Amino acid sequence: MPKIRISADSTCDLSPELVEKYDIAITPLKITLGDTDYTDQIDITPQKIYDYVAETGVLPKTAAVSVGTYTDVFTELKKDCDEVVHFTISSEMSSCYQNAVLAAEEVGGVYVVDSRNLSTGIGHLAIEAAIAAQDETKTGKDVFDYVSSLVDRLDVSFVINSVNYLYKGGRCSGVAAVGANLLKLKPLIEVHDGKMDMAGKYRGNMKDVVKKYITDRLTVPGAKFKRDRIFVTCTCTDYDLPNYAKEIVESLGLFDEVLITIAGSTITSHCGKDTLGILYINE
Repeated sequence: MPKIRISADSTCDLSPELVEKYDIAITPLKITLGDTDYTDQIDITPQKIYDYVAETGVLPKTAAVSVGTYTDVFTELKKDCDEVVHFTISSEMSSCYQNAVLAAEEVGGVYVVDSRNLSTGIGHLAIEAAIAAQDETKTGKDVFDYVSSLVDRLDVSFVINSVNYLYKGGRCSGVAAVGANLLKLKPLIEVHDGKMDMAGKYRGNMKDVVKKYITDRLTVPGAKFKRDRIFVTCTCTDYDLPNYAKEIVESLGLFDEVLITIAGSTITSHCGKDTLGILYINE
């Protein structure tokens, strides 16, 4: 049966260790600061973005991967495999999916999954695909169908320390409507139907907020989770807050593995500093 390779855009926010463990090929997006273009995960860091926004008051610009780049990536991957299953950020947030589909049609043997999500919501799907692809009886279509069935079961949310980035970027419904009134609050953002929506708000310091947020998400009566893993993903500049969040999640005993990842520069460009989320799959 065909040898299947899994690939994903850099917006999946998987750590280098996870990328290596599951042999996932990463295609980076482009980020522009002023007149200078950078490549996500290659020559730009979240700190560079924070410094630029603090100095200029202007948000970075992010660009989708082009059809030509996807064509080159898929062609190169196909040299060592028979089929490719590729994951993009939600088609509601970027033209990556549409561009990848056009490239896949040209190359052939490539299945493109619209994650309808962002960050390690995509990462979950890519890992699930990599595990499924280890079964030599599976075809690329089998893996595509399996991970596509998980998309609606993803639970992706995060709390943000400041609405500044989302407010300026206009990428989240609800935030722009309330604007400055939320500057001292910590909005809860959820991903639904491929889009980010404000679903609530918390008040207090981030540690108190994170504890309440995690408890609210994971102790809902009757809730059932796919136990394999949960991501604690953040744009924090140190590990104090994500480690604290990990301890809280572990204390609940609901997941076999709690993984911390730091969001890359593309996601950081939209969410800003000190954003933290828990991302998991519902049963």
